[in-house]
Amino acid sequence: MADMVDDGITGWGGDVKVNFFATFRPIVGGKTVEVDVVEGATLQQLLKTLVARFPPIGPELFDQDGNLRGHVHVFVNGRDSAYLAEQLGTRIKTQDVINIFPPVGGG
Repeated sequence: MADMVDDGITGWGGDVKVNFFATFRPIVGGKTVEVDVVEGATLQQLLKTLVARFPPIGPELFDQDGNLRGHVHVFVNGRDSAYLAEQLGTRIKTQDVINIFPPVGGG
């Protein structure tokens, strides 16, 4: 069952699965978090809810002006939010899957 957070977007609606990758996993304590959200909540609202639940992830996701860091990629059902028409204003639906990736490097 999803955790409930009193933040104005959670409650009657359904679960949204949020998958975290690489360095974000230790911050949230695992691979996947489920959030019960109201229908019509935005991706931005969901991210703010996650920051309220896991404060250390805030500076990893957002810059000092509250903008999503350029090197962080948030996908909605496999589509990068940067390329969605509404970007972080995209309305999420119950049963959506959100994937959040930190910067990735390698050699």
